[in-house]
Amino acid sequence: MKKSFAVLLLFSILVTIGWTVPGKDKSAMYQLTIYQYKDSLQEKVLDNYLEKALVPALHRMKYGSVGVFKDRANDTAMVKKLYVLLPGKSLDELNGIEARMARDSAFLEKGKTFLDAPYSNPPFLRLERLYLKAFALAPELALPVLYGPKAERVYELRSYESATGKIFRNKVQMFNEGGEIALFKRLNFNAVFYSEVVAGSRMPNLMYMTCFENMADRDEHWKKFGNDPEWKRMSSLPEYQHNVSMIEKSFLRPVDYSDY
Repeated sequence: MKKSFAVLLLFSILVTIGWTVPGKDKSAMYQLTIYQYKDSLQEKVLDNYLEKALVPALHRMKYGSVGVFKDRANDTAMVKKLYVLLPGKSLDELNGIEARMARDSAFLEKGKTFLDAPYSNPPFLRLERLYLKAFALAPELALPVLYGPKAERVYELRSYESATGKIFRNKVQMFNEGGEIALFKRLNFNAVFYSEVVAGSRMPNLMYMTCFENMADRDEHWKKFGNDPEWKRMSSLPEYQHNVSMIEKSFLRPVDYSDY
């Protein structure tokens, strides 16, 4: 009886400090692919590949929440960007997608121009792929609730880097147990995901995406966030000082063939 009580007490303590039972972590994994391209010719090949080949193939694999976005700064940027966001259950599952694609005859046929492009005329400049793990208090991708035209919508992708791994864990805690996610939810930021980067070019790093009807709606939400008493209280706490060393914001819009 005493032994059972001791085991139960130990389990309770471990869960309290963040330990999870092996194999029981239900947090989603996300694959974020970023294509860099230079002009409308590459853009056309990319769009055709994604719309006609990749996204339909992913749908056949039962991935129903494929997000495809273009940077709203593309009109004036020398190097333009296109983002593909895909949720999965595990890293192994996401890493196995290309092998499954290679056996999909419809994908290979529809994507031929992109897949068989010669080195002298590539369909993009660079490709970056990141793998993200959903936060404990936001374990799954949430489809946004928006009503306006897709062309006007703003999907804000934020990247927060920290100086060290320990400081990074502090910022992750601030989002979860510290209440930052709860504040975003109360203010209706329409968050798609919150995550930590587990494989990418810049680490330690967390990324999250919120979305709005338009840029004016986005600005109004952030104004309310900055003035909210709970944020002022939270951000002034000594334990949360200097836990972000670099912030990068990208304003995106969904393409017509994006699932959201």
